[in-house]
Parts: sequence; C-alpha cells; structure tokens
Amino acid sequence: MSDEQRSPAPGLPEVKRRRFSVSLVWLVPIAAAVVGVIMLVHGTLSAGPQINIDFQSAEGLEANKTQVKYKNVVIGHVTDINLASDRSHITATVALNASASAFSSEDTQFWVVRPRIGAQGISGVDTLLSGAFIGADPGRSEKTRRDFTGLETPPPITYGQKGRRFNLHTDDLGSLDIGSPVYYRRIQVGQVISYRLSEDGKGIDVQIFVNSPNDKFVTDDSRFWNASGVDVALGASGLKVNTQSMAAILSGGVAFVEPKYSPNAKPAEQWHTFNLFDDQEAALAPPDGDARYISMRFNQSLRGLAVNAPVEFHGVNLGRVVSVDLDYDQDSKTFPTVVGAVIYPARLGKAYEKILAQWGAEDDARSAQLMAAFVKQGLRAQARSANLITGQLLISLDFVPNAAPVKFNMAARPLEIPTVPGSLDKLQEQLQTMVEKLGKLPINEIGDNLNGSLAQLSKTLGQFNGSTLPQLNQTLAQAQKTLASAGKALGEDSPQRQEISDAMQDLQRTARSVRALTDFLGRHPEALIRGRTGQGKPDAYHSSDSNSREVEQP
Repeated sequence: MSDEQRSPAPGLPEVKRRRFSVSLVWLVPIAAAVVGVIMLVHGTLSAGPQINIDFQSAEGLEANKTQVKYKNVVIGHVTDINLASDRSHITATVALNASASAFSSEDTQFWVVRPRIGAQGISGVDTLLSGAFIGADPGRSEKTRRDFTGLETPPPITYGQKGRRFNLHTDDLGSLDIGSPVYYRRIQVGQVISYRLSEDGKGIDVQIFVNSPNDKFVTDDSRFWNASGVDVALGASGLKVNTQSMAAILSGGVAFVEPKYSPNAKPAEQWHTFNLFDDQEAALAPPDGDARYISMRFNQSLRGLAVNAPVEFHGVNLGRVVSVDLDYDQDSKTFPTVVGAVIYPARLGKAYEKILAQWGAEDDARSAQLMAAFVKQGLRAQARSANLITGQLLISLDFVPNAAPVKFNMAARPLEIPTVPGSLDKLQEQLQTMVEKLGKLPINEIGDNLNGSLAQLSKTLGQFNGSTLPQLNQTLAQAQKTLASAGKALGEDSPQRQEISDAMQDLQRTARSVRALTDFLGRHPEALIRGRTGQGKPDAYHSSDSNSREVEQP
C-alpha cells in the first residue's frame, strides 16, 4: 500500500481510542458513602420505639446527651426536649434501642436519677460526675404506649424485686414516709412504698413491701404497729424506753409480729389489708369484740377529761371516752356534762364468758337487762384522777356501797349509766366546808383582841424592864456576894469550918450513945420500971470510946 493510501483523508481529525480508568481520589467518598449506608441500615435495624416522657422540669436533662439506663446499661437516649403548650411540664422525646422495646409497655416507670437525700440515705452520688440520666423500670403489661408520665422521685422498689405488697389502714400517718423501714423482730424486712388518703377521707392507706423470703412471716393474723420515735413508759417496774432503731426515730417505721395466742395463722396473700395500731401494746391486745356505747351525765366540772381518756372497771381498761359535751337542764338551771364512751365487754376475759354463760348471747335487749341489774347493785360512773401532775381524769365504773337507788331507762340508746361525785370532788366539798367555817369566824374581833393583848403585854414588858429587871439584877448581885462570903467562911482554915467539924463529931457520939441505950432497953425492958441496976449498966456492955462488940458480964 502506498503512503497516500495510509494517510487520512484531508480535512478529517484523527481519532485516538483510550481505555476507561477511575482516579484514586474518588475511592475516599465512595468508601464514606458505603459506610454511611451501612450505618444507616444498622441504625434503622437497631432503632427501637420512640416514646415521650413528661417531667415537671428539665433539670439535668440535655438533648442528644442524656441517656436512659436500666441497671446501669444504656437502653436509649434523649433526642429532644420541648416545653408543653400550657407551660406546666416538659416533654422529653426518647429513642429506645431495639433491644429495649419491652420498656414501652404501659406500666413502665421512668424517673430522673440525680443526687437525693431521703429516708434510706443519700442516693445518686455517681451522677455528680457523669450527669443525670433517666432511670427505667420495665412493666409487665403486654400493652404498649408512647406517652408516659415520669416519676419525680425514684420508686422504692422495682418490678423485678421479689417479695409481696400489703396494705395498712390507720387513722394518722404519723412520721411515716416513703422509704420508712418495716421491721420484724427488730430486723428490717421491707419498707413503705406509698400512702394516700382513704376513699372516705377518714383514714390513711399505707402500702408496704416485704422482701422475699421474709414475706412468708406475714400471716393473716399478723399485727402491725407504728414503731416511729421512742416509746417511754413509767410503770411499777420502773422506766422503760423502747425503740426499733435509730432510723425509726429519724424517719419513722412499721413493725409487725404474730400474736402468741394465734398458733394456726396462715401466710397472708398479697394485697392483704391490715390495721396499723398506734403502739405494740394495742396491737398485741386480745380481740376487743363488739363495741357498746354508753352515756354518763355528770353534775360537776370535768376539767382534765379529754377524748380518748380511758374507761376502767376494777382497774381493767374497758374502753375510752369518745365525746365530752355540755348540756342545759331547764329545771335546775345548770349545765351538766354529758360524756359518751365506747366499751368492749370482751376485755373482761373469763368474767365476760361467765356472764354470757348465765345470760346467754348478748344483744341490745340482754345488754340493757344486764346493765339494769348491775345498776341496781350499785354500779356507778365516777371521774377520778389519772395523773396528779397533769390533772388528767379518767372514768371509773365500779360498785358503790349503799348507793342511792336511781331510775334506769332500759329503752335509752345509748344506755345512760348513773354517776356519783369523784373523790376529788368530795375533797373539794370538804375543803369548801372548812373554808366556809373559817369564814364564819370573827376574824376582825379576834384580831382586835389580839392587838389589845399584845399592847398590854408590851406595856407589862416595859414595866418589867424598867423596874423589876434592875431590882432582880441587884438581888442576883447581892446573892453572888453572899455566896462569895459563905465560900470564904467555909474555907479550909476558917474557924467556922472547925466548929462545924467539932459539932459533927459531937453529933456522932450522941448518936452512938442513943444506939447503946436503945440496945440496953431492948435487952432489959424492966429497967424502965425498976430503974437501972448495977448489973444492967449500959457502960458494962459498951464502951463509949470504941466500937467493940458487946460482952456479957458474969
């Protein structure tokens, strides 16, 4: 082929063919796109349900930072926080993980974990460094929902905790609070988890949780009482101080035990309702039985008698006072006090059993007949002192000897028990009588007479001091001089003392002579008639100068 044939046609450009190639620079965005697609697919596959949680405030919460944890494992995070339209709360939008879909059940609980100080101590200290997070407790319901209301405080127990819940009913909450401990034989076995007013508003319903396995000790006859604070009692055995623990003093507490007189008790079912008594003594007391209401009318002041004051019979607490009201008597124009009380006859024990055995089953009619019989025998109500220091009173039912007969209305409801004045009233009457007698005394006249007597006595003392006392002083001075002269006259070397000594010796000799004459006449009485003979001379038998023995002459 010639060169002309090989050369291209004139006027047409030469086309050169190349192989297709990609630059290495494009590998980086391609790899990033692939990774993004993979992450998107993984996020889509791992994403769980999205829920909304309402809280009172967003304190400690931050979007795209605050986590949702269960047992310290992250199960989701907060994606958005919005203020409600009425500005009453905030709504946190939470994206849960796919593995946490169970946390969307309708009974799931959410709360914000932050540092708190409560009855069980300090909690949430770890959030000081890591920040607050939302705690969760999965429910057991199979139904799900998206909107939840978060708790302002952490729940005292979670659904996974083993144990049983029970209800307690009381008239007053006292110092109990959520988290207050529950004790069994002074060992903490549970806690208070909630409380609210009862439906009728006349009491408090307290819910407690007893941990397993100690929940088996709660029987259908267990007795619960408020163990808050310190129980101080002063009795015949001395001062007693009783408390469960220091925590019970600070935050209150509940204690329970089974009574010894109920050996056949069975374990209580969950949600069983018990009464919460004020103290251990009231809780462990035997059953009171049916209540009976009585009324008493006192024509005296009952200052110191208050509601819940005890009603006693022979020293046994039979009930309590429920009302103290004033009445007006139009006939006597006085204001008597009407006291209402509730009594429990079963507290009499064996005495009550014997009464039932004699009178049969107790009803309103038989109770009235029995009370009428007792009133006829002298049953009376009396206000007595319960405490001399505080002045508190109690009502005592007892049989009064020689009580005046009274009319008893068996048809009245409640039954009215006749009354007699109390011991203090009698003492007051006696004191009043004494005061009246003292008031009748002529105090003014007695005072005037006493003043006159005191004036006369003052004058007499003045005369005595002015005239008699100086003379008496002179007499005493003269007597002292006389005694001094007598002392000198009777001195050891004075003639007077020598003369007195000689006189005493002469007197002794005279006495000896008289004794010798007496002895002679005793032996020779005839000498009084015939005279003294030679043989009967006294000198022959006794010596005048010595105390020699008597010698019979031949």
